[in-house]
Amino acid sequence: MTKTIPRGPDGRRVRQLLSQARPHRTVPARVEVLSASLVGCPYEANGLAGSAETPEVFTASLDRFDCVTYVETVLALARASGPDGFAGELRRIRYDGGEVEWARRNHYMTDWVRRNAKAGLVKPVPPGALGTKRARLLDAVEGLPPRRTRFSCVPKAGWPAFAPRVRNGDVILFASTNPRLDVFHCGLLVLAGGRWNLRHASRSQGRVVEEELSGFLAGNRMAGVIVVRPLEVAGPPVPPARSSPVVKGGGAKGKA
Repeated sequence: MTKTIPRGPDGRRVRQLLSQARPHRTVPARVEVLSASLVGCPYEANGLAGSAETPEVFTASLDRFDCVTYVETVLALARASGPDGFAGELRRIRYDGGEVEWARRNHYMTDWVRRNAKAGLVKPVPPGALGTKRARLLDAVEGLPPRRTRFSCVPKAGWPAFAPRVRNGDVILFASTNPRLDVFHCGLLVLAGGRWNLRHASRSQGRVVEEELSGFLAGNRMAGVIVVRPLEVAGPPVPPARSSPVVKGGGAKGKA
C-alpha cells in the first residue's frame, strides 16, 4: 500500500481548473470540461490516508486518482466557486456529514449515492422496469462490520433501452457480481459523436482515460449499472476545510 505524504493544497492548480470551467454555468457542463482536463493523470490506488486504526487525513488530489477520487474531485470542482469552496465540497461528497473520519468515509458506493442524494448533491436516475434488485452482504472493507444492503441496477442487456434517460456529466457505477461488494468501479459519462464515452481512472491502463462505454461494458463482467445525476448548487457556500487538505494521490476502491 502506498503511504500518503501530506503537503499543502495547490491553490494555483485549483484556480487554474476553475478558470477553465468558469464560462460554463451548469454543473453538468462544468463536469464535462473539468473531467477532460484531468484525462491522462496517473492512476494511484490507496492514496487516502486513514484506516480503522489510523486517523483519517483529508487528501485533495489534483494530479493522480483512483476511480472514486477522480469522480469526487471533478464533482467538487464543478460545484466550487473557489479553492476553499473546493475543499469544502470534497469533504461533503467523500464523508458522511462532511466530517473527516475514517468511519464516516463513503467506503461503499451505494452509501456514497444514498448520502450524497440526501445532502442534495446528486439524484439517482430511476431504472424503472429495467432495474433488477440485488442483495449484498457488504464485507469487503477491513475494519467495518458486515451488513446487508439492497439496490437496483440495470443489467448490461438493458443499457440500450436505458441510455435515452442518461445525460452528459452523469456518474455511472458498475455493480459487482461479488456477494461481498456492491460496486467495483465508477466513472463519468460524456456524449461524443452520438455515442456514450466513459471517462474514468483506470487501474489496468494506469491513468485517467476516455473510452467508448460500449467497449467497457463488453469487456467487464458486472451485475449491472447505476446512474446518478449531479445537481446544481443551491444554498449558501460550503465553509472551507478546517485543516489544510493533502494534495497527493487518491485511492480507495478503484478496480478497472
